[in-house]
Amino acid sequence: MLWEVPFPELNFSVPYVPTPRHVAREMLKLAEVGPGDVVYDLGSGDGRIPIMAVEEFGASRGVGVEIRSDLCQIAWEEVKKRGLEDKVEIVNADALDVPLGEATVVTMFLLPDLMELLRPKLERELRPGARVVSHEYVMAGWRPVKVVRIEDEHMYHTLILYEAGKSF
Repeated sequence: MLWEVPFPELNFSVPYVPTPRHVAREMLKLAEVGPGDVVYDLGSGDGRIPIMAVEEFGASRGVGVEIRSDLCQIAWEEVKKRGLEDKVEIVNADALDVPLGEATVVTMFLLPDLMELLRPKLERELRPGARVVSHEYVMAGWRPVKVVRIEDEHMYHTLILYEAGKSF
């Protein structure tokens, strides 16, 4: 399902830098995604992480939250092409406005300023045991459960795993 939530204009620009597919896969492995998980990807771009969570890791549901409507349309077309309309949802909204309480896993590749805005929401809404995986940037004030560094031919990628009830 593709749905839209009205939101005010942002006061800062959010660049679209897609997480490489091999890094996305490692993020989902780090979170130990499996059957029964509901994976929310904040700033989901083309939808690769919620799609991968369902197709490759057997998550019961994937939800992509993306503020840019053009990227949501691209993601939704990919969801339909793969026949995943009943398992993957694309939400065109500001991540600050989307309820996250059902998420068992949250993934993100967001700039630190936006992460700081999201931190109180995540602390308030995620249940104990929910996992959060950040690509590249640490969440201020949280204690990582695990940090993984991936090297490829272009650069290093840092993945940080947090768990509600342990890290925050």
